[in-house]
Amino acid sequence: MEHKLDLMALLDHVDPSYLDYQEWVNVGMALKYEGYTASDWDDWSKRDSGRYRPGECFRKWTSFEGSGIPVTGATITQMAKDNGWVPRSAGREDRELGWDDEIAGGDYVVVDKNWIEGKEIHEPAVWNPIQQLTTYLQTLFEASENVGYVTDTWQNDEGKYLPTKGAYDRTAGELIQALNQSGDDIGSVLGDYDAAAGAWIRFNPLDGKGVKNDNVTEFRYALVESDTMDIEKQNAIMRELELPIAVMVYSGGKSVHAIVKVDAADYDEYRKRVDYLYNVCKKNGLNIDKQNRNPSRLSRMPGVERNGKKQFIVDTNIGRASWAEWHEWIEGVNDDLPDPESLTDYWDNMPVLAPPLIHGVLRQGHKMLMAGPSKAGKSFALIELSIALAEGDKWLGWQCTKGKVLYVNLELDRASALHRFKDVYQALGLPPKNIGNIDIWNLRGKTVPMDKLAPKLIRRSAKKDYIAVIIDPIYKVLTGDENSADQMAHFTNQFDKVATELGASVIYCHHHSKGSQGGKKSMDRASGSGVFARDPDALIDLVELDIPEALRNQEENKAICAMYQRLFKQYNQSYLQEHVSQDDQLSAKAMEDHAKRAIPGVMSNIKPEIDRVIKTVRGHSAWRVEGTLREYAKFEPVNMWFQYPVHRIDDVGSLKDIDTDSEASTPNWQKASGKRKDKAKEERRTKAEEFEDVVNNCNFGEPPTLMDVIAWYGSTGKEVAERTVRDWIKKFGYEIDRSIGFRIVKKAEE
Repeated sequence: MEHKLDLMALLDHVDPSYLDYQEWVNVGMALKYEGYTASDWDDWSKRDSGRYRPGECFRKWTSFEGSGIPVTGATITQMAKDNGWVPRSAGREDRELGWDDEIAGGDYVVVDKNWIEGKEIHEPAVWNPIQQLTTYLQTLFEASENVGYVTDTWQNDEGKYLPTKGAYDRTAGELIQALNQSGDDIGSVLGDYDAAAGAWIRFNPLDGKGVKNDNVTEFRYALVESDTMDIEKQNAIMRELELPIAVMVYSGGKSVHAIVKVDAADYDEYRKRVDYLYNVCKKNGLNIDKQNRNPSRLSRMPGVERNGKKQFIVDTNIGRASWAEWHEWIEGVNDDLPDPESLTDYWDNMPVLAPPLIHGVLRQGHKMLMAGPSKAGKSFALIELSIALAEGDKWLGWQCTKGKVLYVNLELDRASALHRFKDVYQALGLPPKNIGNIDIWNLRGKTVPMDKLAPKLIRRSAKKDYIAVIIDPIYKVLTGDENSADQMAHFTNQFDKVATELGASVIYCHHHSKGSQGGKKSMDRASGSGVFARDPDALIDLVELDIPEALRNQEENKAICAMYQRLFKQYNQSYLQEHVSQDDQLSAKAMEDHAKRAIPGVMSNIKPEIDRVIKTVRGHSAWRVEGTLREYAKFEPVNMWFQYPVHRIDDVGSLKDIDTDSEASTPNWQKASGKRKDKAKEERRTKAEEFEDVVNNCNFGEPPTLMDVIAWYGSTGKEVAERTVRDWIKKFGYEIDRSIGFRIVKKAEE
């Protein structure tokens, strides 16, 4: 069982949405080979909400018959390693907690021990042993789960009654049925017990093969017991702590036994949760018997007597409903949030503001988002920013503070990333005096969700003194639905953690939503929830400008003139100085005429060079930088050219009068007409794209049948008739291929 749980824990590191069809199938085959069930595969596959189809795992499971070279659990282990999992033997810093380790963190104090009042417990008014034990079994166990119990005892040299190994081969359902048919005689079902000793029962289900920790099948509950304080006080503290108690039993002695829900996935998690639970209890005045930690531990059985006192159920299902709810409550009660402050205390002695990182835009320790469409060169802009910070230079016209920067590369392979930094340095014309200020963390192919990446990033960066951490791009670590404000708030909170722990600015980029951006404000252009725009302290937004043909020709003329000037300086600089006027130096035609006279040998092969210059200019794009700032006044838009691989500010004002997109210069009546046409096209395109997505994904990458497609639409709540699907197949360029089992495939082009 432990091996199984360990293997399923590895799949926590593997996101099925990142796998292709064959990799997904390999996971299923490996699980079956290692003795798992189709339900295990199905539960994990549900994490890929876009491609998951109910029943698909179970249908494919039956086709896994094995082969000469089986797919084993090693496949899953390697996938987990590729996604950031590190075995403990590899030197993980987050070692397993020992039984006596202290848990660092908050005080977790809820109960004021000086004011807590005891809460009495009372025996049942009507003593019904069968009902007592039946209630216990029904509360803690499923009917099919094996229950361990002990009625036989022995006495040690001190005369203390101790339990034997006991029985463990009957299920809760079998015991309940036998108890109900016993005529109120527990002994006839469980065996007679010694009334001087009482009886015991194990609170976690077993596998029917033994009573050790290895035999526990579900790590569902833990025992909280203290026999060094008044029973009434034990009862009161447990309730005040709102422990998620499934059953509380009076032991017939000096304590109550609280069976607490911990809902652990495996033994490792069980140990951690019990340590946390006992630590909270201890800090709130409940001295726990540490011998009760084990998941296979015995607890007192209700419905029997012990030395003249009854062992009975005090209460069931009290406190918080689950471990998760209780844990969240404890952490919330003991948060480390600061107390409110009075403005009068600081009016004449204001705290010092964080120094600027990008002057006029962003302060150190704050967050910045760069948003823009594809082809805007966002990654190049962030590399330019890394260099500006490292060298203490300007970025897009803003002066940057000099310091160390970490560039987290999630998209490029390592070689490409390193070459790109060097290319940008050279294109900017900057000498690499401070390249030691730039660290690059190459994580392509090794990325994990941001909530798991953040602590790893913090640990590696804690002693580096970075003034900025740049994450490019965030879609690689994005978790949840980007249109969900709640999920995106959780996602962006990870940037706060990084900034707070490191004292560094966090800078990241995100893409625009689809469609025209010209009529939108800068904070409305980023794709997804508005959290993306509201969360950062500075939002830098890039919008493309539609370059008029006249301006494009003007730029070509300038580039050709610059080319001729370089040739003159190389081959006949004196002619340039003595015979070429300032006006001629601004005319490509005049420069060509001068070159034919002064450097005729070069002109014989000039056309390829002119073509290269024109092609380069045609590849340039124009952009307008706008922004929304929290700490500084709004800046005037910055116009720039993206001349691969760098952005260059438009210092001469060529771009200042260009409207974003071509919409601004279009009459309103044309806009309305165009929007109607665009909307119709969009709807047609959307239906075609949707159908293409369904065909590609509804059968996990394999060509689907007609019924597969219909079932997929049905699973989304959209019932579609067979005739409609057949119409779509024909309309959107597909056909039904009978040779492969009447499956839908893309129609070959004629």
